Amino acid sequence: MTPLLILGVGRMGGAMIRGWRTAGTFSPSELYVRDPSPGPDADLSGVRLNPPDADLAACRTVLLAVKPQIWRQVATEIAPHLSPDAVVVSIAAGVTSEAIAEAFGGLRVARVMPTTAVAINQGTISLCAADPQARARAHALFDPLGRVVELQAEDQMHAATAVSGSGPAYLYAFAEALEAAAVASGLSPTAAADLARSTLTGAAALMASGDTPPAELRRQVTSPGGTTEAALKVLMGRDGLEPLLKSAVAAAIARSRELG
Repeated sequence: MTPLLILGVGRMGGAMIRGWRTAGTFSPSELYVRDPSPGPDADLSGVRLNPPDADLAACRTVLLAVKPQIWRQVATEIAPHLSPDAVVVSIAAGVTSEAIAEAFGGLRVARVMPTTAVAINQGTISLCAADPQARARAHALFDPLGRVVELQAEDQMHAATAVSGSGPAYLYAFAEALEAAAVASGLSPTAAADLARSTLTGAAALMASGDTPPAELRRQVTSPGGTTEAALKVLMGRDGLEPLLKSAVAAAIARSRELG
């Protein structure tokens, strides 16, 4: 499956390279990177940066990691130089396998949507591929980086992108709002940050440690008539988290479809 050609190393591309380095998945010399302006956080030591077009035919796998707005331009530039046996694995939000295959001259295609926690090998990766070889290639790339969830149909990728791909930002926004509420209640910014972040990461670790549903974990820390119940009456009310997140996910799905 190597050499692996990575098209675009912004935050996500850089995160994947860090995760592969930690897992020992590839040697740096197996990675070819094409990006005129790599992200500042990408560790490109030892990789082949911007190799000449003539060398691209050796690449067995192509990771399409550029912004969705420029993917066609990149495909037009790169496709003529690739081997017909290469497999394309795309993380471009909203861009269909059919469109990618057409732009890359009929190559096999898998679509994935990872989270940036791939950098620490704890990512969540949605995967969809009709072609068995492309599916296997995507698993080989992303199994070392976290939990891979296969989707039954490509159209579900829009929802997976909205729930998982964009999901970390929702959590960070919640942490940001919780810190602000703590400061507004009289805590110092330092104490507010420590309490909010440690509480959220600890709760997430507890949820990840077993199979207990989130609803049951919530009930376990909610005493009848207590402070948590009082807060949850606000968070789970008519204008609370559930309708708010449904609207947020719907907006992300709509944008994902527009990008395609």
